[in-house]
Amino acid sequence: MKAFPRPNPLPRAGDGERPAPWLQTLRIEMREFTRADFDDLLRLDGDPRVTKFVNHGKQSSPKDIDAQLARAAATYRTYYGLGAWYATRRDTGAFIGWFALKHCPPTCDVEIGYRLRHEAWGQGFATEGATELVRYGFDDLGLDRIIGVTERGNRASQRVLLKVGLRDAGYGNYYSRRLRLFVADRAARPDVGT
Repeated sequence: MKAFPRPNPLPRAGDGERPAPWLQTLRIEMREFTRADFDDLLRLDGDPRVTKFVNHGKQSSPKDIDAQLARAAATYRTYYGLGAWYATRRDTGAFIGWFALKHCPPTCDVEIGYRLRHEAWGQGFATEGATELVRYGFDDLGLDRIIGVTERGNRASQRVLLKVGLRDAGYGNYYSRRLRLFVADRAARPDVGT
């Protein structure tokens, strides 16, 4: 597992060039989003199986995807080391979805998130990518706390969050909704100080 040094200043998503991967796991590469990723995101967010627990089950419109890409570009420029990243399989280069470490409104908490194509479900990609982002958040960014939030019925994502080291913390108010809250604290990590 390797996180590559981030260029400074961060390149802007949306300029048409595909950035090199900045983070790799055994099977996944992550890179910044660009405008060229529009169609992949539209297909991802157009699958009702994928959006069942996202945005009240509503699929994204082209306008929504434009806004997502604009937010990604702004996040890269504004919050060093945070963002949402386009994820592909290392063996085939196939798009599998995205992973994120980002601020979770209305708090200052940093949230881990992921959204994967249905074809990538059940293969351990969510756990593998999220595990590496938790490590990156604590070890490379020096975060003290990382959260994950899910809809009440999203058991698959809840299992992933538990597997990657977050603990069930009940419920919290995020995104103007009451969501299931999972938390990992830097001080509670078993490898701290070793």
